[in-house]
Amino acid sequence: MSVHMPTKNTKLYSLILVLADIFVLTIAFTLAYILRVQIDHRPLVANVYAIDYLQASLFIVPIWVLIFASLGLYNSNTYNRRLVEWSKIALGAFIGILVVIGWEYITEKHIFPARLVVAYAFLGSFLLLLFEREFLRFIRSLLFRFGRGIRRVLVIGNSDATHDIAYNLADTRNSGYQIVAVAGPAKVVPEGLGIHHYSTVESALKEIKNMRISTIIQTDLYDSSERNQRILNAAQTNHINYSFIPGETEFYAGKNTVDVFLGYPMITVSETPLIGWGAIAKGVFDRISALILLVILSPVFLIIIILQKLFNPGPIFYTHKRLSRFSQPIGLTKFRSMRDRPNAHLNAADEFRQMNREDLALEYEKNHKVEHDPRVTKFGQFLRDTSLDELPQIFSVLRGDLSLVGPRPIMPAEAKFSPIKTALLHSVKSGVTGLWQVSGRNNLSFDERIELELFYARNWSFWLDIKILFKTIAVVFRRTGAK
Repeated sequence: MSVHMPTKNTKLYSLILVLADIFVLTIAFTLAYILRVQIDHRPLVANVYAIDYLQASLFIVPIWVLIFASLGLYNSNTYNRRLVEWSKIALGAFIGILVVIGWEYITEKHIFPARLVVAYAFLGSFLLLLFEREFLRFIRSLLFRFGRGIRRVLVIGNSDATHDIAYNLADTRNSGYQIVAVAGPAKVVPEGLGIHHYSTVESALKEIKNMRISTIIQTDLYDSSERNQRILNAAQTNHINYSFIPGETEFYAGKNTVDVFLGYPMITVSETPLIGWGAIAKGVFDRISALILLVILSPVFLIIIILQKLFNPGPIFYTHKRLSRFSQPIGLTKFRSMRDRPNAHLNAADEFRQMNREDLALEYEKNHKVEHDPRVTKFGQFLRDTSLDELPQIFSVLRGDLSLVGPRPIMPAEAKFSPIKTALLHSVKSGVTGLWQVSGRNNLSFDERIELELFYARNWSFWLDIKILFKTIAVVFRRTGAK
């Protein structure tokens, strides 16, 4: 667990990043226009005057900043990790360019006067943002090195969270915190940090002034309300910051917000972080990507349809009822991989029993799939092995029934196995691919697959979606797809 608290310093740094990004993106778009239009005198795709382009850029830049925010680029968990930050900058710039291109396509209005302006804007924004972020990181580390903005911390608690917080905040140059002391049992004190250890809270509070403590972090509430109040009073009387971080893991699942309700601080724990701007950005990304994929893969669709008619006569597509977000039924469409059967409407286990295959019925009831399904044709098996049978689901993404990445759409009968888990699973929209498809796939049991998909629902991020998409491409080429 990595902990970075939103103190005044981190909030100020995030604000500086936002303002710097706006400035840098404006420069990048301006330079892209100058390089292609004013320096390069070749013919343009459209005559877009400088004033119109600048006005469009002033509209585009805030959208890019919102995309960056949804990717967590203004969160300390991102900007404190260089490689993660770089990759998310590249991803944010790519998504931003796709949004602008999609807007041009939908409105049929030219924003960019030439294709090279798009390339220059993407490359320029990426490089300038990297330079800006590295420069600000250098200035920030320099200030920390000279003791400017450092918070001297006393950590109080008895749980694993106490140890994790002290350990993760120990890198002062990156975190801006200096762990001075820990109050609690010896097991929660990280080794090798050279910090003071106090076995009781009271002994630590007496040394607050001598240790020049500027922040107290408490991870566990004691049974005695007087003891808890003593800690808070010590922070208030010494005019230092006090933060309470719950040690229970349930508070870190989904998305949490802190508000004031009837004068009391209230922690609201949402089922999933996929809400608000993140959900909007994901929906835009899904539809634009689905449209691009349909254009690129249209020849593949045509070839499969022809081969389907030749080697697997009957209906080209197969549509089955599944459950997606909020357990709403959707029609899941695939290229048909099974024979055209009169009993196709039956439950798979019942159908196997009518075929006198009790072994397959039991295998299906245990794993909700069978490894060697006699109902699948040879061409259908090829479609499954290559995951080409899943392609028609791109239309479902375009309609908004599915997302590119999400939990597998389950059958209504599967929802009965665990209503609580199903409810959490369906707090997000189901996807064409997901975490379980790229994590062992057929080697996983049904329960293991559900646990992976629950992890996705609780821990969604745009970056996780991108990693799953790239891993999906890899497993499809290795032909280790779900059968």
